[in-house]
Amino acid sequence: MSGHNASGMVQDQPRKITILLVDDHPLLRQALRDLLQKEADFEIVGEAGDGEEAVNIATRLSPDVIVMDSSLPKFSGIEATRLIKEKHPKVKVLALTVHDDDEHILETLQAGAAAYLLKSIFTGEIVQAIRAVVAGDMVLSPLIGQRILQCAARYPIRPVSLAFGEKLSAREIEVLRLTARGMSNKGIASALDISLRTVKGHLTDIFSKLRVGSRTEAVITGLRAGFLSLDDIQ
Repeated sequence: MSGHNASGMVQDQPRKITILLVDDHPLLRQALRDLLQKEADFEIVGEAGDGEEAVNIATRLSPDVIVMDSSLPKFSGIEATRLIKEKHPKVKVLALTVHDDDEHILETLQAGAAAYLLKSIFTGEIVQAIRAVVAGDMVLSPLIGQRILQCAARYPIRPVSLAFGEKLSAREIEVLRLTARGMSNKGIASALDISLRTVKGHLTDIFSKLRVGSRTEAVITGLRAGFLSLDDIQ
């Protein structure tokens, strides 16, 4: 039987990245929509103007990515992110905010955000960031990335309960260290002389054990739990 159906070859088209826009300013949401809907592989599935609405819509639609403002009515962006990630750990939250202080950024990342970008970069960088978080890459604005990782490493260590009581293997810690230095999967594979498929497998296991959904979350959790140190991110 051929791959054709009554509607042509629609089934052969790649699945689009579904996106929820969350901001209490309608004009900014419209600007984001205008920017993102130009991308053929993006689909805006909903909008929310406050944190409570964001949680409800995210629970109903489970989008691939949520572009989340931090200053929202009802629930803050941080609280909304935390609640959404508890119910839907695979949803990627991209924080888009005006705040650039260490404490706010770190709290947002600890809540489960996979990316943190400042609104001042309102350009195609957001498009790139969305594709990057879907691919599982680490996305932090260059102005804040290293600073925040160092800040996280200096905070008191918090115990992390690994899934099923498992431990990170020596190889998984090596992969996590190279991830913290911003290496791509291909770079990690080359550095450790292992296949790309093996790197992806290790990252999948790391995410599962740490109960996170992105590289950014894994690195922040690794720093806070003591699996990584400042030396590992230099």
